[in-house]
Amino acid sequence: MWSDVVDLNEFYRRPLGHVARRMIQRRIRTIWPDLRGMSLLGLGYATPYLRAYQGEAQRVIATMPAQQGVMPWPSNAPGLVALTDESQLPFEDLSIDRLLMVHAVEHGEHLRTMMREAWRVLSDSGRILIVVPNRRGIWARLERTPFGHGLPYTNRQARKLLQDSLFTPVDSGRALYIPPSRWRFMLSSAPAMERIGLRLFPTFSGVLLIEAIKQIYAAAPTASVAARRRKLVVIPGSAASARASNSSTGNGEESGNLPNC
Repeated sequence: MWSDVVDLNEFYRRPLGHVARRMIQRRIRTIWPDLRGMSLLGLGYATPYLRAYQGEAQRVIATMPAQQGVMPWPSNAPGLVALTDESQLPFEDLSIDRLLMVHAVEHGEHLRTMMREAWRVLSDSGRILIVVPNRRGIWARLERTPFGHGLPYTNRQARKLLQDSLFTPVDSGRALYIPPSRWRFMLSSAPAMERIGLRLFPTFSGVLLIEAIKQIYAAAPTASVAARRRKLVVIPGSAASARASNSSTGNGEESGNLPNC
């Protein structure tokens, strides 16, 4: 079940949400240091992490699943976010250079279809970055934050998901070693705790970040839903039906070229 967009927005407005965003954003920037001239798509609730690339990437847009809901973004400029079905992304094949998925993979009700759509819209040289709750971390065990909802992952499980979706993991990161506490002292110590946790307790991070590239040799892109629905149907009693009938009986031979119904 998807988290409600109101709850997600409220979390990122609180001090704990501000700290979580900064810690995760640092790791995202480490993996993607420069997106100049690229198109960046956020899927799920990724808008808090897209702001850093506005003015740098050629195009920054976001999509939020219908089951989650949508919030206007950005607040002081023309909207760059759309409400969509996660299994039918409104983008052309091979049109996105970078795809960031936050608060998406752990909630997806049609996860395999959503990942195939991500594969379809990503360019052949594109990269996907998923941010998921770490099953071994404390954030996944407490429901007071969005990272305590949905299905958490181990590093192995997240990589297996990407591989099964025709992606090849190439890089990874970890973030959120600070406990999900509201204490000011704890929040102000977040940068130091991140450095200590990354060095001494790497497996107990709050979230995992896995970057992957497309396996372009594995399969052809899945046809869009609209394309799959295009079929030539012979309507009984129509001119097309009459021509099909004449072609099959005119010389006592079957045509073999009848359209599929």
